[in-house]
Amino acid sequence: MARFNIAEARAHFPELVRKALMGEEIVITKDNKPLLKMVPVHPSQQQRKPGSAKGQILWNAPDFEKTPDDFNDYV
Repeated sequence: MARFNIAEARAHFPELVRKALMGEEIVITKDNKPLLKMVPVHPSQQQRKPGSAKGQILWNAPDFEKTPDDFNDYV
C-alpha cells in the first residue's frame, strides 16, 4: 500500500490513477493520517503484459546480480 500526502498526490495525480487502475492501493494522507484510498471502480480487465517496461530501466549497479556475502548461507 503506497501512501502519499495531499501535496504529493496533487503533483503526481495521473501516475497515482494509473497505479490504482493496475490494482495498487493508494492512500492519501494529511498529517500522516489516512484520509482516503484510491481504488478502481471496476477491477482491471486488461491483462498485464510481461516485458512491458523493457527499455525503461536506465541504469543498474555493476554488482546488481551479485548475492551479498552475508546471504550466501541462504542460497
